[in-house]
Amino acid sequence: MLPPDLEISTDPARIDVDVVYKFLSTSYWAETRPREVVERSIANSIPFGAYTAGRQVAFARVVTDRAVFAYLADVFVVPGFRGMGISKALMRAILSHPDLGGVTMILLRTRDAHGLYAQFGFEPLANPDETMALRRHRI
Repeated sequence: MLPPDLEISTDPARIDVDVVYKFLSTSYWAETRPREVVERSIANSIPFGAYTAGRQVAFARVVTDRAVFAYLADVFVVPGFRGMGISKALMRAILSHPDLGGVTMILLRTRDAHGLYAQFGFEPLANPDETMALRRHRI
């Protein structure tokens, strides 16, 4: 059940970087990401924090040109707050954000949350051979 006082905010000043960094350092996708990179990634994205009882319990960020393209990244709900509908509320807030209204392509990567994202219209790429990536290893 969704916490009745759940609040979702894009105010970067409200993001608890300690919560975000701690979670990401245990994730499969960002376990080696340095804290300063986490901080810079938040500063250069639209950050979404979900809060209940004065505590940040979820996070996501969107990297976007606010015109045609966006990339959804670093989505998580803190253990102990999962199964309450917070991730769905977070996704609704993201997809209804006014800066993303004209965006025609939103990409994301996931290993384990396909079911969540499919509920919001995400699907595997129709032509994955048209998508390329350049991966660089940090020095």
